[in-house]
Amino acid sequence: MATVRLDLEYDGSQFAGWAAQPDLRTVEGVLRDALRVVVRGEVTDLRVAGRTDAGVSASAQVVSLVLPDGFDSYRLREALNGTLPDDVAVQRVTPAPPGFDARSDALSRAYEYRLLLGPRSPLRREHVLRIRGVLDIAAMREAASRTVGQHDFTAFTPKQTEHVFFHRTVLVCEWQHREDELVFVVEANAFLRNMVRVLAGTMMQVGRGAMSVDRYAALLQGAPREAAGPTAPPHPLTLVAVRYPSV
Repeated sequence: MATVRLDLEYDGSQFAGWAAQPDLRTVEGVLRDALRVVVRGEVTDLRVAGRTDAGVSASAQVVSLVLPDGFDSYRLREALNGTLPDDVAVQRVTPAPPGFDARSDALSRAYEYRLLLGPRSPLRREHVLRIRGVLDIAAMREAASRTVGQHDFTAFTPKQTEHVFFHRTVLVCEWQHREDELVFVVEANAFLRNMVRVLAGTMMQVGRGAMSVDRYAALLQGAPREAAGPTAPPHPLTLVAVRYPSV
């Protein structure tokens, strides 16, 4: 048997998230269906770097799995892409070291959340959140800078959760201007459920003057969920990178 790495891209707008669920269209579900056809059987040890929520996209998702020996990387990629729906594509298929686990071996994940500051854009409507009114971008950037480091993110995930440990280490957290978009870029060793979207929603409150930077920073000490801002919509969020050890 051989361990294989798949690098995936998908538009999450028509998916109920990554994880397979009965009677729901999920990325894992359609990938397993395609693998079942191509490999002519069930795959084992399928693991994913980031379990994206409903509506969330990925440009750099990573999956590991175990296949019978003798697969051809190019033919496997082409066969999967010929079977997968149009909103999912395998970008690369590469052999991986025995025991490689896309989830537990990841050092960090990075996401982007896109705000549209200009006129509405029909071509981007499914992947940006249009903002009306003026934002205090300097205050949002200050809030982002205070997020870097290890903190207790209890305030940034639903109260009903399977998580038992709420500390995460944020490596990068910033707001970047890209033409008419303001993009929230965040990288961490791991994320809680909805964490990026609550961070974005809360920082938008800072930008609108509804919350001070100091009050925002206090949330990072383990405040309750109701103290933070709303969960921003999922469609502007994309998983853009997963980092692994170089050796």
